[in-house]
Amino acid sequence: MKLKKLATPRNSLLLGGLLLAALIPVLIGRNQYTLVLACTVLLYSVLATGWNLIGGLGGQLDLAAWAYVGLGAFTTGSLLGRLNITPWLGMPLGGLVAMAVAAVVGLPLFRFKVRGVWYALSSSALVQVLYTIFMMWTDVGGPMNRYLPTATWSWYNLRFNTYYPYYYLLLALLVLALLINYRVRHTKLGYQLLAVGESEEAAEVLGVDARSAKLKALMIYAFLSGVTGGIYTCIYGFYQAKFFDSNLSTEIAILGIVGGMGITYGPLLAAVVLVAGREFLRANLGTVVEGSYLAVYAVVLILIVLFRPSGLAVLAQDIYKFFRTRLLKRDYVRPDLTAGR
Repeated sequence: MKLKKLATPRNSLLLGGLLLAALIPVLIGRNQYTLVLACTVLLYSVLATGWNLIGGLGGQLDLAAWAYVGLGAFTTGSLLGRLNITPWLGMPLGGLVAMAVAAVVGLPLFRFKVRGVWYALSSSALVQVLYTIFMMWTDVGGPMNRYLPTATWSWYNLRFNTYYPYYYLLLALLVLALLINYRVRHTKLGYQLLAVGESEEAAEVLGVDARSAKLKALMIYAFLSGVTGGIYTCIYGFYQAKFFDSNLSTEIAILGIVGGMGITYGPLLAAVVLVAGREFLRANLGTVVEGSYLAVYAVVLILIVLFRPSGLAVLAQDIYKFFRTRLLKRDYVRPDLTAGR
């Protein structure tokens, strides 16, 4: 009976998508460029899915994703480069560091009810503050790249001469982020965040502790971003102060909004469509006219905002319902009421 409940069309699509994602490295063979592109899409998908907790459910326009990515990257990279501590320990520690910073920043912001455009500016400022700190802090950061040890390629150092292991690590982290989103969405915290996102004043009148709910969502999102930062620095083999990037943080928020606010798989869908599309345009138009791919990318975003402001996930739901209705109509046979007369 339980198996029948789980065997829904939606779960079948999710399982099929997961199997397809797991087979992508096999399908593309030894094409390392395509594998790097797939890793990039997964990385953005994890970050945007984590952002969905605070931005999509909680309604807070957070622009600090790469502040937490940078903290995770510096924690993982410093532990490996200086103390030879494996990234398997460095990545969760990086997530905890990012979570602690998020708590320190989020407590006063939520305590004094900073929200809307002021919260967006404050979170964006965090990226710039951390960039300046790590640029000036030469013992840890500084203006130069700090490279990870490459003497040995091993699972202990999480350093490989191929991108296959990184792909599956990011895929596993994406599945974890989706499960956390789904779990939070269907718990008390999720309903509290949805209420806060609609109207914080009304939610508090109903007894919702808005400050606590938003802080929990922010800390979970920061932890996922910090762990992602640890994988990011292992992929590229170095870490630097420029990891604290405001432009990339804004792009994560764009993916969350365009994908569908509060919809679990919305940011993933937006990352697959927009990030993969952007890289395709960069490869094909970047050499024709410099920056032309950005113009096409911007036009696509404008069209989505104008004609489907609710997000790509809602568009995908409408397409699914349309084809499902057509198939049901085709399978339906009208009974012959004159039979037997």
